[in-house]
Amino acid sequence: MKIIKSAFEKSSSKISECPKGSLPEFALVGRSNVGKSSLINTLLNKKSIAKTSSKPGKTLLINHFKINDKLYFVDLPGYGYAKASKQIIKEIKLIHESYFKTRKQLLFTFLLIDIRHDLQKVDLEFMKYLNSMMCPFVIVFTKSDKIKSDLVSEKIKLYKDSLLSYWEDLPDTFVTSAWNSKGVDEILEFVNQSIKKYTI
Repeated sequence: MKIIKSAFEKSSSKISECPKGSLPEFALVGRSNVGKSSLINTLLNKKSIAKTSSKPGKTLLINHFKINDKLYFVDLPGYGYAKASKQIIKEIKLIHESYFKTRKQLLFTFLLIDIRHDLQKVDLEFMKYLNSMMCPFVIVFTKSDKIKSDLVSEKIKLYKDSLLSYWEDLPDTFVTSAWNSKGVDEILEFVNQSIKKYTI
């Protein structure tokens, strides 16, 4: 899929404010500093369409980006902020619950994982949470340019081996880098095929 047109549509503080209609959605979510905004900017080939915050967890909004007038990328609040207050953590959980439970337009969630790290408890818990919500997800490894290229496959294998302790069938995985646009074409093709295959 080639992105011909993309635009930030709106920010919503609650699910009732999200765009109406039935355009399919692909949500992006991950831990603090995983590179979510950078990946969105790279996917849409726009330098700063998605803003980064100097204080993780401060912006508790659901951000919709319309693509080719046929689908949305949805930037969700991140999770796992070590310095976030209990109130902010509670608000983030409420936003996630309302979105994943009621947003019927959602086709897939892109769960972003920093490829430099081993399986983290907070990420595993979020995967189990998505499963409990019956929300299909794929894993998008970010920051692949931050490690040596010959270590990428090794890191992915170790990660998958860890996940096999919990699941027999593993989600699809993509390896990306906002620095050199690695993985962008593969993700966009996955989005294209998903739209063709699934109906809301």
